[in-house]
Amino acid sequence: MSTTDDARAPTPVSVVSQSIADPAPLGLAAFALTTFLLSAVNAGWANNTSTLQWLGYALGYGGLVQLLAGMWEFRNRNVFGSTAFSSYGGFWIGLAFWALLAHATAAQAPKDLGWILLAFAIFNTYMLIWSTQLNMAVFLVFATLELTEIFLFIGGFAGNSTLNKVGGYLGVITALVAWYTSAAGVINGMKGKVVLPVGKPLFNL
Repeated sequence: MSTTDDARAPTPVSVVSQSIADPAPLGLAAFALTTFLLSAVNAGWANNTSTLQWLGYALGYGGLVQLLAGMWEFRNRNVFGSTAFSSYGGFWIGLAFWALLAHATAAQAPKDLGWILLAFAIFNTYMLIWSTQLNMAVFLVFATLELTEIFLFIGGFAGNSTLNKVGGYLGVITALVAWYTSAAGVINGMKGKVVLPVGKPLFNL
């Protein structure tokens, strides 16, 4: 997850001159799909399903694949990308294990999720601030994710289904923004030029 529209910069949405392919589009795609599946449940769109369709993908795609993308970002010496992808890969793996192992009651589960999402909202806050140094697309991923986590943890603590639904809608938007950023990384990397724009950094420290 990095930088600007400059096709020469090492970004997930630009040409990457290095010994391995840019792992950021893969990490973003893994994050987007798993976020979309769970957000569809939170939004109330998947009521006629098991509501657990996200679980396997939290382990296999949003979890393992995103974690691998984070490890490859370490290889690329991308501090931001390695921290973001590895942390959210761990988030999905941890959430899946919580769902499988916690056996929380109907009263306990929203509070459990509230604490988990509060903790990740704290982490996401400083990542959101640092994303202003990269590009608009990455910033919007973290901005929409921040809102999603805030609505969901408040909804969990308050036991408010309306807030949880709003969090679900925001999660769908987050997934769409992440998919766009991933798609930009794929086509810009393939063509060696900016085909899908990602915008400039908001600030430069």
